[in-house]
Amino acid sequence: MRVYLLVLVIAAVVTYLTTPLARWCALRWGAITAVRDRDVHAVPTPRLGGMAMFAGLLVALLMASRLPFLEPVYANPRPIFGIIGGAALVCALGVADDIWDLDWLTKLMGQVLAAGFLAWQGVLLYRLPLADNVISGSSRAAVFVTVVSVIVAMNAVNFVDGLDGLAAGLLAIGGAAFFVYAYLLTVDTSRDDYSNLATLVVAVLVGVCLGFLPHNLYPARIFMGDSGSMLLGFVFAAAAIVVTGQIDPKAVVERVQFPAYVPILLPVAVLVLPLLDMGLAIVRRLLKGKSPFHPDRLHLHHRLLALGHSHRRAVAIMYVWTAVLAFGVAALAVMSTTTVLVATGVGVVVATVLTLGPLRGRTPNAVEASP
Repeated sequence: MRVYLLVLVIAAVVTYLTTPLARWCALRWGAITAVRDRDVHAVPTPRLGGMAMFAGLLVALLMASRLPFLEPVYANPRPIFGIIGGAALVCALGVADDIWDLDWLTKLMGQVLAAGFLAWQGVLLYRLPLADNVISGSSRAAVFVTVVSVIVAMNAVNFVDGLDGLAAGLLAIGGAAFFVYAYLLTVDTSRDDYSNLATLVVAVLVGVCLGFLPHNLYPARIFMGDSGSMLLGFVFAAAAIVVTGQIDPKAVVERVQFPAYVPILLPVAVLVLPLLDMGLAIVRRLLKGKSPFHPDRLHLHHRLLALGHSHRRAVAIMYVWTAVLAFGVAALAVMSTTTVLVATGVGVVVATVLTLGPLRGRTPNAVEASP
C-alpha cells in the first residue's frame, strides 16, 4: 500500500507543479475558454490542464518502474506502453482541440486511434466475469468492445466537465473507490506479490486529479480542457479494462452473488453521473433534431444550479453522489450485501436531501437551451 501511495503522491506533486506551466502555455497559445451562453464561468479562463496531468502520469509511471515492489508489473511492458502511448495521443488530440477547436469527426478518429493503440498493446476486454462463468468473445469482438468502452469513457468525462473542479473531483473520488477495490482484490488473490497494473494506474489517476484540483476548484485559474477530460476518461477506462476483462471471477469474494459482478458494476458506478449526463444529452438533442454534440445548458450541473444551488454546492452534491455509488459497489467485495445495501440506502437518502432539500437557494438560476 505504501508504494502505491508514494506513486500517488509523485503524480500529485508533479501535476501540481506543472499546472502553472500549462496555464502559461495556454495563455501564450491562445487556448482560452471565452464566456459563452452555455458556460457558468464569469471570465475567460485558460485551459490545457491536460498537459500537466499527462506530465504527472508520465513521471509517476517512470518513477514506479524503478521501484522493486512493482518490478512484476513492468515485466511485460506492453500494457504500460499502451497506456502511456494512448494517453499521449489523447492528450495531443485534446491540446489541438483546446487550441484550434477541432470538429467532432476529427476528435472521434483520434479517439479511435488511441483506443486502438491501447488494444494493440494487449489491454483488451476479452472476457467478462459473471458469477462463476466467463463470457469470452473473438479477438475482433474484444478489440471492438475495448475501443467502444474507451471512447464512451472519454466522452462521458468530457460531457460532465462543466463546473470548476467537477470532473477532477469525481474521478478522484471514484478512482479512490476503485483503488481500494483493486488493491484488496490483489491482496486476496496473491499472498506473496501485491503488485498490480490496475492498482498502479488508478493510484496515478487519483494523484493526477488531486494535484490538479487546487488550481481548478472554484474559482478556477485553469480548466483541464479536452486534453484533460479525455485523458482522465482514457486512463480510467484502461484500468477498468485490466480489472474487468482480465480477472478470474473466482478471485472475487463470494459471500453472496453480488460481489461476483463487482468488476463490471464498479466502473459503471464510478462513471454513473458522467454516463447519465452524456446519455441524457444525446437523447435530448436527438429528439430536438440536433446533433448529439450540439451544446446546451441542460446538463446535470446546470440543473443543480437551476434548483438554486451555488457553484460550490452543486459540485459538492455531485461528489456525494459519486462517493455513495462508487464506494457502495466497491464495498460489496468485502462486506455483506445487506450491510452494503443499508449503508448505500442511507447515503442515497442523504444525497437526495442535499440535492432537493432546504440548502437550495431561493432564487433558481435560469437555465435555457443555447440557440
